[in-house]
Amino acid sequence: MSDLEKLVDELGELSVLEAAELVKLLEEKWGVSASAPVAMAAVAAPGDAAAEPEEEKTEFDVLIKDPGPKKIEVIKAIRQLTSLGLKEAKEVAETDGGKVMEGVGKEAANDAKSKLEAAGATVEVV
Repeated sequence: MSDLEKLVDELGELSVLEAAELVKLLEEKWGVSASAPVAMAAVAAPGDAAAEPEEEKTEFDVLIKDPGPKKIEVIKAIRQLTSLGLKEAKEVAETDGGKVMEGVGKEAANDAKSKLEAAGATVEVV
């Protein structure tokens, strides 16, 4: 085994605290910073609390980007999905980024998106 392989094996046996101490010593000796690799190593450490997965989003907004050429069909779809009157539904359809639904579940948001797209609108779920 070469000297480098022996060194790699020895470094692999270090505890996290020993590795952190080694990093400090090398930074001081060579006048460099290893902050990015150390941060990545901390995230990759198994069982580390910092590596918890992000919470999945549960509430979504349905926005109309463009009503498309069939504006009347889109207005009808908005009225079916909400309790808005004709005037309010028309305003939502004509407003760029108009919120059709707010704070709804993923299934309801996707259902609304498919109905509005079927009516000809360009829709975004955020």
